[in-house]
Amino acid sequence: MSAEARRRAYLDALQIDVYTLKGAEAETAANPVHETDSSIQAEPASDWGSLRQTVADCTRCSLHQTRTQTVFGVGNAAADWMFVGEAPGQEEDRRGEPFVGRAGKLLDEMLLSLGLDRGSVFIANILKCRPPNNRDPSADEAASCRSYLEQQIDFVAPKIIIAVGRIAAQHLLNTDAPVGKMRGKKHVLEERQLPVVVTYHPAYLLRSPTQKRKVWQDLLMARQVMRESIQ
Repeated sequence: MSAEARRRAYLDALQIDVYTLKGAEAETAANPVHETDSSIQAEPASDWGSLRQTVADCTRCSLHQTRTQTVFGVGNAAADWMFVGEAPGQEEDRRGEPFVGRAGKLLDEMLLSLGLDRGSVFIANILKCRPPNNRDPSADEAASCRSYLEQQIDFVAPKIIIAVGRIAAQHLLNTDAPVGKMRGKKHVLEERQLPVVVTYHPAYLLRSPTQKRKVWQDLLMARQVMRESIQ
């Protein structure tokens, strides 16, 4: 048995799902419907500042025509914890910052429960522009933004990612599984050997406050995964 086969058998025995965060080229090959402008294949940014500028100037998909500004992300650019949401809403589009408003305040409470705050983590979205009327991101839009998120992950080099909500988790992990099936276990982005924990979106908790206990369980598991990753 090869080393790779033994590693996969070990992960299977631990009931750890393994995923690959695909680059834009692999994504396009597997899903031709995701093909967009050739600029998606542009060279990676050389540093954090140039990536931010590239995102600000982006015209890869039609969302640049309706945005007020891009929403790059906020927080510690060398954080151990990275939180990934779905797409900016109206207030995020206006302020240029992810997770603001009531949902943002609830996310802040989630961070505080872990002894964290916005200055100690990095928060980003699958999409950097707001879809009109806060609709769900399309597959093409997510594919257009994928390399930006991948570069953010590489620059931050977190020890764990928290996928916040169904859309973020599905796009990040390349799956159509519901949140209920994804939460409660550790996922792994194979290329980076980076653990991912899935939980509910704060906006969902505002509509379904009885689910907050489940989020607390997810956060406790994430904290344990983090401890294991630094041992």
